[in-house]
Amino acid sequence: MTMAGNLRKVADFGKVGGLRRVARLGRRRPRVDLSHHARSPLGSSVVNCVTYQDGVRAPRGGDLVDTVERVRKSGHGFVWLGLHEPTNDEFAGIAELFDLHPLAVEDAVEAHQRPKVERYGEALFAVFKTVCYVEHEELTATSEVVDTGEIMVFVGRDFVITVRHGRHGSLGPLREALESDAAQLAKGPSAVLHAIADHVVDDYLNVIDAVQADIDQVETDVFAENGARVDPGRIYQLKRELLELKRAVVPLGRPLLDLADRPVRVVDPEIQAYFRDVSDHLLRATEQIAAFDELLNSILQAHLAQVTVAQNEDMRKITAWAAVIAVPTMVCGVYGMNFDHMPELHWRFGYPLVIGVISVACWVLYRGFRRNGWL
Repeated sequence: MTMAGNLRKVADFGKVGGLRRVARLGRRRPRVDLSHHARSPLGSSVVNCVTYQDGVRAPRGGDLVDTVERVRKSGHGFVWLGLHEPTNDEFAGIAELFDLHPLAVEDAVEAHQRPKVERYGEALFAVFKTVCYVEHEELTATSEVVDTGEIMVFVGRDFVITVRHGRHGSLGPLREALESDAAQLAKGPSAVLHAIADHVVDDYLNVIDAVQADIDQVETDVFAENGARVDPGRIYQLKRELLELKRAVVPLGRPLLDLADRPVRVVDPEIQAYFRDVSDHLLRATEQIAAFDELLNSILQAHLAQVTVAQNEDMRKITAWAAVIAVPTMVCGVYGMNFDHMPELHWRFGYPLVIGVISVACWVLYRGFRRNGWL
């Protein structure tokens, strides 16, 4: 049986919004244009479906099966299918049409994956963590600083399938930028993979620059005059958000090096040099995150030291005032013993003399403590 015959028997694109398998091989499929979002039989998950020939967008026509068949018959060009948070039912027919590995399909639908690049036969499956800086007026112990999402990319000889999870990371602007560079896009699906990797890593650097501003503000507050009163929860929260960023950035280092150095059938050799550049940018992001983590540790330790110093200062003041108060307490305690025979009990100037002695003693202690910095 020919490839065209197999492709026409893959899926039944009905009007219910899902993607169902053909119940009988001879059943005729409705012909629907998948590139129109409102009429897409794949459901609301479809973002776009475009064919590129020699780096130029080809006219739309036919459903997804017809489009793939046309590309494979011509022997050049590729299909770029973009999805946003598809369900298992919506993705099942696509997986069968493009012969995607079940493990990769499961990862793409379920999400929450570690950044990676895996090979399944002649196809590549890449997972990228996307990040977005969350604007906030003031950093608090509960402020969200970094929001993460995911982009999964299936890359074959004649197709690119992108599956996006999360509220951000739209690839629309990236698609427009690629279409303006037909020479680069003509290098095939690997050019799209590189563009996505470069876009994701650039976002890392932008978020890192924004996080640095928060770290600088916390550092300024900690080393200000009342730095001991800074809420340590702000520092802990910033460290937690930095850890979220680290989980997105660091694991991607090895996969990018593999794409840059190891030959892969679906990656154009000319594109590998571009992956080296992306890997260098990722290394810069990784180093900055490590530096920020060490800086936050130093800020936290400095803040704890300030708190300790402030507590010691308070204890010295309390001790000094206790010493001052001890003098009149001692003198008054002696005269409160009510003995009959005590010196100067019946002397007219005895009371003023005792008050004078107490005042002078307290003043001497106060001056001594002030001179030593205790008060």
